[in-house]
Amino acid sequence: MRILLWPVHRWVWLDTARRARKLLRFAETEADGGRDLVRAAEVTPDPLLRRLFLFHSRDELRHAELFRRRGAALLNALNRPSRAGFRADWIAPGERGLDDLRVEELKDDVLLAFLHLSEKSAATDFALYRDVLRRDPSTRAVFEEVLGDEVYHMNYTLSQLVRVSPHRHRLLLWRARASRLWKGYLRIALVLAGIISGLILTILYFTLLVPFAFLAKHAARQEPTGWRPVSSARDSSLDRQY
Repeated sequence: MRILLWPVHRWVWLDTARRARKLLRFAETEADGGRDLVRAAEVTPDPLLRRLFLFHSRDELRHAELFRRRGAALLNALNRPSRAGFRADWIAPGERGLDDLRVEELKDDVLLAFLHLSEKSAATDFALYRDVLRRDPSTRAVFEEVLGDEVYHMNYTLSQLVRVSPHRHRLLLWRARASRLWKGYLRIALVLAGIISGLILTILYFTLLVPFAFLAKHAARQEPTGWRPVSSARDSSLDRQY
């Protein structure tokens, strides 16, 4: 599916301002993931996982710095604001991090299953971004460096999941995959809902509000405005009554 969207990803990353914005957003995601992994290392009772989570957290923070520096460099290199803007950011969202999971409420095997799928998705996306950024070797080098760590993270989380939960790891992976698909569906549904609601409001504006406004303006022109003069005959009749 991602390979079929290669032209879309290439178009998304073509604009320099949008590229910088995405890199800065990746930096925030990586930094958030690093903090969550530190919390996971604090609460896990497994000493091996504690050490691996801390190493993983260190990598995430280093990735955040790489993305932040490159994004800032691209923004500084812009001579004028981009006309493309950031409207297409949602088309290629990239890594989603831990999706605001409360790691202290998850068992180690559940967290490992989610981490494995997240890192696997990130490795696939980053490899694709690296391939479409042939005209930007500096940004391509950042993804190349980060990609090596993501592959390692993907492998260690799977091996530790099998160690921690040898009989349930397939079920946990299936549940984590279903959860990610559901959250992805909700994100797409929110975007489509915003587009559809905007389209409906536009249609209502031109089909209802504009005609009614025209009719009201036309009716206002037909009605006399201000004080109307009283005829002399009506004025004399009023004097006789008093």
